[in-house]
Amino acid sequence: MKVFYSRVSSTDGSQNPERQLQNLEGFDYVFIDRCSGAIPLYERPKGSQIKKLIDQGSLTHLECHDFTRLGRSTLDCLSVYKDLTERSIKVISRNPYIRNIDDNGKPDPFSECLLSLVVVLGSYERSLILERQREGINLRKEKKLYTGRQVGTIESPEKFISKPKNKKILSYLNKGYSYNDISSIIPCSKSTIVRVKKISQLVIQ
Repeated sequence: MKVFYSRVSSTDGSQNPERQLQNLEGFDYVFIDRCSGAIPLYERPKGSQIKKLIDQGSLTHLECHDFTRLGRSTLDCLSVYKDLTERSIKVISRNPYIRNIDDNGKPDPFSECLLSLVVVLGSYERSLILERQREGINLRKEKKLYTGRQVGTIESPEKFISKPKNKKILSYLNKGYSYNDISSIIPCSKSTIVRVKKISQLVIQ
């Protein structure tokens, strides 16, 4: 059974997976997850369906646009890569082209090295983006252009919960994710998660 897998980070529709969904003829299933790449593949809604196909012995071919769709960290990607290789399940990344099994049905050692390099570069790029964001905020603070809520003002529970970050936290809480899981998926403290949970109960009431 051939499966194509796609993942985008946004759950609000602001990110479109269409770029990843090209040339899908011949696939039995196309799975699309809308979640953070920090969530392990088999714990994602569609990723868990892939795991069922693996356990049933039905999956023979898994393809994706790039390997960062399967995991954010080098460890996560290599774990999935090695697991499927040991099960003789073909895994293919289109950009760049990487395959775990060659034409002779043997593991491709060069592809594993290339995969490690690609994922490390992706992690480095994300760290640079975060660093630029921090630098931009600090610069705006220095110029007094970056301001939070003014001291003495009161923020309503509805307004607090409506903030994009808090809405995401609440969404994961409603799905049953633990505080540890949420704090790893969304950069936030556990105290923030607790606050979101308490204030959301006020809004519901």
